[in-house]
Amino acid sequence: MSAKETRENIVAFGHENIQAIHPSTLMFTREKHLSKTGDCVAGVAADKAVADLNQEFKEKLKRPNAKLTIIIEAEGLTEQIDALGSPKLILTHPTDMVIRKSNYICDRTLAIRADKSANDLPRELVEKLKNPQQKINITLVLHG
Repeated sequence: MSAKETRENIVAFGHENIQAIHPSTLMFTREKHLSKTGDCVAGVAADKAVADLNQEFKEKLKRPNAKLTIIIEAEGLTEQIDALGSPKLILTHPTDMVIRKSNYICDRTLAIRADKSANDLPRELVEKLKNPQQKINITLVLHG
């Protein structure tokens, strides 16, 4: 890790109702239950939501043009998503963390203008995320 990188590590778990088919968002939640309508969710029972992120991390994420890499790892499969922070981020939601392709920001938004959403995750990875025993490691890497 370079001196200019700031990291946050999050652990979440799979769920039998994970579909990961939403075309513009991807979400991790502290909630343990998931209905079939939560089609953007890629992990439940997370140990952090946006409100729980380190204060220094939040401040750096709110810098103009902050670049964020989200690395999702489950049982040897890894997927990387590149997104942006924003000075407009609120980062106060107590249970959710949402990555968006759009510029929309609410209190659940972690990052915007992402290059992937839930629907873009490899289906092999999504199959693993459907296992409630599956541990998911999520690494947030802020550059600069």
